[in-house]
Amino acid sequence: MRNAVRTLVLTVAVLALWAQPARAADTYTQTKYPIVLAHGMAGFDSLFGVLDYFYGIESSLKSGGAKVYITHVPQFNTSEARGEALLAQVQDVLARSGAKKVNLIGHSHGGLDVRYVAAVRPDLVASVTTVGSPHKGADLAEYLRNNLKGGSFTESVLAYFANSLGTVLGLLSGHTQPQDAIGALAALSKAGGAAFTAKFPAGIPTSSCGSGAATGTQGQRYYSWSGTDPFTNILDASDYALKLSSFFYSESNDGLVGRCSSHFGTVIRDNYDMNHLDEVNQVLGLTAFFTDPVSVFRTQANRLKTAGL
Repeated sequence: MRNAVRTLVLTVAVLALWAQPARAADTYTQTKYPIVLAHGMAGFDSLFGVLDYFYGIESSLKSGGAKVYITHVPQFNTSEARGEALLAQVQDVLARSGAKKVNLIGHSHGGLDVRYVAAVRPDLVASVTTVGSPHKGADLAEYLRNNLKGGSFTESVLAYFANSLGTVLGLLSGHTQPQDAIGALAALSKAGGAAFTAKFPAGIPTSSCGSGAATGTQGQRYYSWSGTDPFTNILDASDYALKLSSFFYSESNDGLVGRCSSHFGTVIRDNYDMNHLDEVNQVLGLTAFFTDPVSVFRTQANRLKTAGL
C-alpha cells in the first residue's frame, strides 16, 4: 500500500511538471539590429581567446537574445584610420548577419570610431552609443601633446614603445594592423577633438556640458554614459594608476576622460561609480561593489529594443 501511494504521488508530481508552460526565452536584450562593440585605445577583442575587452558583456547580452559582434581596430591610430577599419567590419557583419543596420557601442576612443562610421555611412547605422569617450579631448592627452616636442627624442621613444605595444596586443589577439601612436595622441587632444567634431558634428553638444541631438538626419539614435570615480576597488591594481592620472583633470572624471567631454547625444548618466576600465567591466570584473557595468549594457540594449532598434 505504501509503495502504491508513493508511486501515485510521483506520478502526480511528474504530470504537474508536464502541465507547466515552458519557460519563455529571455529576450530582454533582443534588439532588432545586431550590436557591434568597439574597443578603445590599446584595446582588443580578446587576448588569447580568453580575456575579453568587454569582460562578461558579450555573453550577457547574448543570453538575453541579442546578436553581438566584437570588432578590432588598430590599438593606436587616428580616429579616421580606426573608423575606416571599423567600417569594413561593420560591412562584414551586415553581410554575414543579413541585417540592414547595426547598433554601434564604442568605449573610449572607440566612441570616436563609431561616430566616424555613422557619419560616413549613416544608412548602415541604427544607433550610436559612446561609453567614456573623449569627444572634446582628454586632458592627459593634451598634457602629453603639449609637452612632447615634435620630432624630439622623447617623442620618438614614446612612439616606438606605444606602437610596439599596439603591435603586440594585435598579435596576441590574432590581428596585425598599422599603428600610429603620435596620431592617436593628437586625435585625443583638445585640438584633435575639435577638428574631428568640425568634420563630424552630429550628436555633440553645442554648450560646454550639455546634451547633444538625440537623433541624426536619418533617424539614428545617439546616447552616451560615463563614470566619475577613478578609484573604485582596492583589489584592482589599475585603479591606482587611474587615480594618479585623474589629477591631470580640472573636472570630475573617470581617470582618463572628463565628465563633460564624454557627453554625446542623450546623456543617460555621466557620474556612474565607475572608472575608465570599470566602464567595460575591467579588470576581470573588479569594479565598485554596488555598481554592475554589465547591467548598464543590458539596460541600454533593452532601451534600443524598446525604441525598435
